Amino acid sequence: MTKPICAIIGSGEGLGRALAAKFASHGFDLGLVSRSEENCGAAIETVAQKSGTARFYQADVTRPHTVELAIANISRDMGEITLLIYNVRGSFDSCAPLDMTYEALERIYREEVVGAFAAAKSVLPAMIEKGAGNIFFSSATAAFRGSAHFPLYTIGKFGLRALAQSLSKAYANHGIHIAHFRLDCDLDVPVMKKLYGPDYDPEKLADPDAVAESYWLTFQQPKFAWSNEVEIRPYTETWTY
Repeated sequence: MTKPICAIIGSGEGLGRALAAKFASHGFDLGLVSRSEENCGAAIETVAQKSGTARFYQADVTRPHTVELAIANISRDMGEITLLIYNVRGSFDSCAPLDMTYEALERIYREEVVGAFAAAKSVLPAMIEKGAGNIFFSSATAAFRGSAHFPLYTIGKFGLRALAQSLSKAYANHGIHIAHFRLDCDLDVPVMKKLYGPDYDPEKLADPDAVAESYWLTFQQPKFAWSNEVEIRPYTETWTY
């Protein structure tokens, strides 16, 4: 029996690994898209432990044609994509708005919006023809509010939310579930352990495996009660939005 296919763009050692593990545990095979196979190493290993199949496909989200090619290759090699997860986070560099460069602004737009559109555009025609499909976008609180210190990041996430909402309004009635996941928290991932240093406390961070469970629960929703905006935070979060 052919397994359903989940394509994850941005499958690093944090949430990407957890998402791959969660959907593999429910019988999915994974097409993992990243700039390098090394970035997908933890996800590939985790899927193998669950007796699933995970294949690496190279793409740079700032170059949309590479995203289109990666998705086409997944469909060719593995089968029709049931779920696409765009799990890319642009740069989190701090600067004042007037210090943004045109180059940095263009890059964040390509990472957060153009790459996401290329991915969605690559799977939507087949999903529309079938009358079913799922596209999930990983996002953040930045999608809801501007920032004096991280304007690049928030501009990118604003754009991603607008894209997700526009696609949902246009294609939900074709049977396509499109959801924007806003993580109002920091994830308990290696980079955060380094950033927090002696103040690191896992109780104050979101567990990636628990977050992945929320994606799975959203995937299971009946079409007469879809969530299109999903916010996630640990119980200890002080609600930054």
